Amino acid sequence: MKVVVVKSLMALGLSSVVILAVFASTSSKVDSSEAKADSHEVVMWQLATFAGGCFWCMEPPFEKLDGVKDVVSGYIGGHKNNPSYAEVSSGTTGHTEAVQITYNPNVITYQQLLDVYWRQFDPTDAGGSFVDRGSQYRSGIYYHNEKQKRLALMSKDELAKSGVFSKPIVTEIPAASEFYRAEDYHQDYYKHNPIRYKFYRYRSGRDQFLAKTWSKEQENMSHQRAEKPMSHDVSEFKKPSDDVLKQRLTPLQYKVTQKDGTERAFSNEYWDNKKPGIYVDIVSGEPLFSSTDKFDSGTGWPSFTKPIHSDAVIEHQDRTLFMMRTEVRSKLADSHLGHVFSDGPAPTGLRYCINSAALRFIPVEDLEKENYDQYAQLFE
Repeated sequence: MKVVVVKSLMALGLSSVVILAVFASTSSKVDSSEAKADSHEVVMWQLATFAGGCFWCMEPPFEKLDGVKDVVSGYIGGHKNNPSYAEVSSGTTGHTEAVQITYNPNVITYQQLLDVYWRQFDPTDAGGSFVDRGSQYRSGIYYHNEKQKRLALMSKDELAKSGVFSKPIVTEIPAASEFYRAEDYHQDYYKHNPIRYKFYRYRSGRDQFLAKTWSKEQENMSHQRAEKPMSHDVSEFKKPSDDVLKQRLTPLQYKVTQKDGTERAFSNEYWDNKKPGIYVDIVSGEPLFSSTDKFDSGTGWPSFTKPIHSDAVIEHQDRTLFMMRTEVRSKLADSHLGHVFSDGPAPTGLRYCINSAALRFIPVEDLEKENYDQYAQLFE
């Protein structure tokens, strides 16, 4: 159990001058970020919430990143409303120390934030973080939407396979619950108490662990990674285990793609989508269909006259439900997509009736950002 008294005394050793400095520094940070935002017509600020042990140590790596507007220390994942630091430190509220990041996705991606996150702590430690012991220092990625969940699970899986750590990755990936801002004296602690912060950080063993774990080469490789969906390159994609798929996919997505299920007509995501773009496999990211071949079949499911290219899908005879049909599956992930019928419009006369739950839509304006720029020519 961590000696809470020492850390509390260090934290509370603030003068009124320091409090004013906190206000001035925070105001300056927000003004600077908003000035950057003014250069864009519309900035849709997004949230990312990460836990990696003591929040004092988790603020600095993110505050220095371009595109980050604010980083706030706080508490998440517990059962008590508006807990105090003393209550959280006791380990009785269920919360963990975390930071909540406000960022501009046009400048920095969630994947890039994840890359920074993984290099700040020991994700194999289930009992706390360095000298700070207890569940209140457990690590976690608290996702705010399904895309963040997918990217977080994917990055955790990639880290586990990378060989950087010999032990299992135990970092949690739950949905974000209520985030409670920590007391003012915890905010930007490294700026306002630099000597105490450096002393605490050094004694914690965090820097020594990170220096030993992450080589210079690994640092450079991680910085060069760009946000992209699960690879659609045949040479790169490897289908995850069934357990990983159950975590990564929604229950409906798993049922449709892995158990040959069918979603409800007129009550799915893309049946009436008229935006230009491409549709990719929800598991592998492989391109499957284009909006240029989509039509309103009146069935309540997304319908296409043909795949995005001739060998994008595989067709099998399906004798279930006491009838003969032709099943359509993805080539790389072997996901069940739907069926193809011969009652479609010209020029093919075919109707590829596909489940939305098996697809992810990439709007034409995001093709380059998501590494599908080779398909932009379809919309020229």
